[in-house]
Amino acid sequence: MILSLVSHASAADNQPRKIVSGWIPYYSVKTVMPFIKKLPTLPAAVAGAPVTCQDNEYSNEDLALLNSSYLFTNKDLMKEVMPFWYSLKSPTLIRDDYTTGNPSWPIEDTLCLMRKSGLKLIPTITDGTDKLVLSGYLAKPETRSTIVKTIVDLVNKYSFDGIDLDFEGFAFVDGNTTWSKTAPNWVSFVKELSIALHAQQKLLSISAPYSFNPTEKQKGYYVYSWAEIASSIDRLRIMTYDFSVAKAGPIGPISWTEKTLQYAISIMPASKVFVGLPGYGRDWITSVKGTCPVTAPPGLIGGAKAATFKMNYAAAKAVIDQATPIFDEASSEATYSYVQSFNGLTAKGAATSCTVNRTVWYQNDRSYLERMNLVAKYRLGGSALWTLGMEDPAATTAMRNVALAIAPDTVLSTLSIEQVNTKGAFYGGVFTVSGSLTLKDKSPVAEIPVSLEIKRANESSWTSIAEMTSGMDGKVSVPVTIGASASFRFTTQGTWERAESISNQENVVLLSQIILDRPSTVKHGQELLIKGVVLPIEAGQGVVLQKFVAGKWQNIGSAMTGNVGDFSMSFVESKKGIVKLRVLVNTKNEQVLTPEFSVVVR
Repeated sequence: MILSLVSHASAADNQPRKIVSGWIPYYSVKTVMPFIKKLPTLPAAVAGAPVTCQDNEYSNEDLALLNSSYLFTNKDLMKEVMPFWYSLKSPTLIRDDYTTGNPSWPIEDTLCLMRKSGLKLIPTITDGTDKLVLSGYLAKPETRSTIVKTIVDLVNKYSFDGIDLDFEGFAFVDGNTTWSKTAPNWVSFVKELSIALHAQQKLLSISAPYSFNPTEKQKGYYVYSWAEIASSIDRLRIMTYDFSVAKAGPIGPISWTEKTLQYAISIMPASKVFVGLPGYGRDWITSVKGTCPVTAPPGLIGGAKAATFKMNYAAAKAVIDQATPIFDEASSEATYSYVQSFNGLTAKGAATSCTVNRTVWYQNDRSYLERMNLVAKYRLGGSALWTLGMEDPAATTAMRNVALAIAPDTVLSTLSIEQVNTKGAFYGGVFTVSGSLTLKDKSPVAEIPVSLEIKRANESSWTSIAEMTSGMDGKVSVPVTIGASASFRFTTQGTWERAESISNQENVVLLSQIILDRPSTVKHGQELLIKGVVLPIEAGQGVVLQKFVAGKWQNIGSAMTGNVGDFSMSFVESKKGIVKLRVLVNTKNEQVLTPEFSVVVR
């Protein structure tokens, strides 16, 4: 029986829920991204310097190609992807597999293109060490701290949005007799890494094989201690596949998948949990009768390691195999069996033949539909595809249909800047950033968390500087002081009921401020000294003292700002009376004038 789509009253009016994520291996980047041959040369990334790119660095043809790529055509279903590019080799070394696998396509260019999709980048690090090496590292507090620093340094180097850990050696290499010792050290490591990443507003994702409630006999891979790390992580991506590897069978039966999901959401918010979807199938040799000729393909042995194929090749493969797939409702997967016959000669020249019986299992569009309905049923964070781009168009359509059926309400967010000076904000001055949050029907969105984010002129990423809650009228307001020109926006996080939102972006230009120290009166014939400071501080700015004479302003003195932005100028007024003065400063970006002021010459 096919699970029905979950209905949602406003689905037709809203964008699909972003419930798809997945891995992009270093060897298949071009599957999901276009290879643009005329990329500009971007500066090499250095520690602490974010990689940036602008739209005007690409031609219209390049951008058209980009917009037709996998990531861009499906970005309405996704909010994040996991570049599968890195492997931990030692506490201080994370191997970069992307650069090795793509020598002619610089990582800076690829990151630039990926960022244009608007997706968060949470790259995956695998365990690249030998048996028990990583568990040994984690047993030492000082080594754990070193690994944490190495990971955080990588995140900062490329301004990634977080990191995904896929340390499968514990489960599949070390052996389960080591798990009781490894588990507490793993928990300590995850907590330390979580603190370090969250301090910089970065995400921590964990990818792990299945696990079940420990009170039951079937415990799964309990070394990953889901319950103990639940409060420290932001994502748990469960690899609900590879149920059958050595013997023919389903890739990930749906009842088995649902059982591990139920355990995960019992110990952490469902929004953190992502169900794994395999984009591959397997083809097993179940038996071989007779003796195969030397001209037959190698490896035709019963029980041999299964061949794998991509889902988007499954239909063509069934035609080649002259088979008609059936859908196994119990596992929610497609399967078929077929026979290959080979005739020829043995190595000694004798006539021979063999019959090879094979069985195929894979997940198709219905499989994806029924698993995505689990996302809807349990309100999960979404799915995680191994790997993005291996699914066929029908599976993508199935995911999109579910995403539309459970679309959250769209939140409309607006931002406005209230400034004293229409040209910008003075250094040290206060201005107000206000916003309004409504649904499409104009009703206010009350009492939801709102973040004010800033991006300075020399930055490529946004940083939250204030957290607030919308009022009953859906409005927010916050006073702000800046020390440099910057852009501002409001953001809200998505919930099951409401989509995340990003307001319009507004720019605020920093205006220099001149603070004067000057007399109100001076005796004629004596020096009249004008001192001051220009903020923000910058040495070498030209300062001019002007006097109002016969209806015009005339320059009567000049100076340059010192190392702390200070200056001083003087002149002598020989006649008694009142003189009108003002100070002009020529900064790199503007010309700043003080209000005119008067000095009584007695």
